[in-house]
Amino acid sequence: MRIDVVGKHMDITDPIRKYAETKAERLLKYFNGTQQIRVILEAGKKSDFMCEIAVDVVKHKDFIAHATAKDLYAAIDECVDKAQRQVHDFKERLKG
Repeated sequence: MRIDVVGKHMDITDPIRKYAETKAERLLKYFNGTQQIRVILEAGKKSDFMCEIAVDVVKHKDFIAHATAKDLYAAIDECVDKAQRQVHDFKERLKG
């Protein structure tokens, strides 16, 4: 299982990378078939930060979540919550 943290128009520092990886690891407990998680962080215009998380799972298209916030850490939190909901709903559909 691999977690990639990529920055567009910004440098990814070690604390940001560690925070994003820690938050993304929460997605692993919802579905065992997760192969890769990509966290893409982008510095937008007007001091907004955009976060995109792509969760690659077996036998399904990637789950994509987007979030925008004034604070980078808030954008990561919101995006992880959205991705978590998608993966959780997918697992519930597989059970039912």
